[in-house]
Amino acid sequence: MSEDLVLSLRHVTSGYRDGGLFRRGAVQEVLHDVSFDVRHGEILGLVGESGTGKSTLARTILGMLRPDSGEVVHYTKRPQMIFQDPYSSLNPAYSVEWTLEEPLRIYGKYDRAERKRRVREMLSRVELPEECLKARPGELSGGQRQRVSIAAALIRRPRFLIADEPVSALDVTIQAQILELLRQLRQELDLSYLFISHDLNVVYQLCDRVLVMKSGRIVEQGTVEEIFEHPQDPYTRQLLEAAQ
Repeated sequence: MSEDLVLSLRHVTSGYRDGGLFRRGAVQEVLHDVSFDVRHGEILGLVGESGTGKSTLARTILGMLRPDSGEVVHYTKRPQMIFQDPYSSLNPAYSVEWTLEEPLRIYGKYDRAERKRRVREMLSRVELPEECLKARPGELSGGQRQRVSIAAALIRRPRFLIADEPVSALDVTIQAQILELLRQLRQELDLSYLFISHDLNVVYQLCDRVLVMKSGRIVEQGTVEEIFEHPQDPYTRQLLEAAQ
């Protein structure tokens, strides 16, 4: 039932076109016949080695890349993205307050007082003190920057987030705090996530179901228990052995 879904991909093939300015060369396929659903309220993990097509899949879902065939169906408004490196995704010239308020300013629906209220409310949700509002990204720790990045993704209140390796640049202690925050926000804001990671231990801790991608294809999908305890595909077994 579509009311139980936030996203559906059906037989999506996608890639990049070779060639110069007008991009008229042959298409280099990256994704091959990819089909899956993201269910309402779940955290769906996407795992695979670097270069296997995970980021291309995220770009295709976000509409930055058009599928060559197949369809991407959104049942909520377009998802927002939490990036791996918050330092490069946040503008170093602007304060946290400006970064969080700007999407609301562009949206144009709220007056200044309401924008300020929403910014402070979101800062509180990601457990940052108000003193951070005046800080620029370079003045914050890595964990604080990732919390700002999460707040920026949530400020327009999407129901679905794509998290692309959101804890891989953080040390283990901070990783655990950010994962706990993502769990908490899912409950509080009724969110669904596509959580992209190469770290199977993180996926095991956080996710409900898992997609395993190899060379642009989904080779296996199932619940965390099915994938981790009874892997069917040789590639999945290889990933699990490497993670132990």
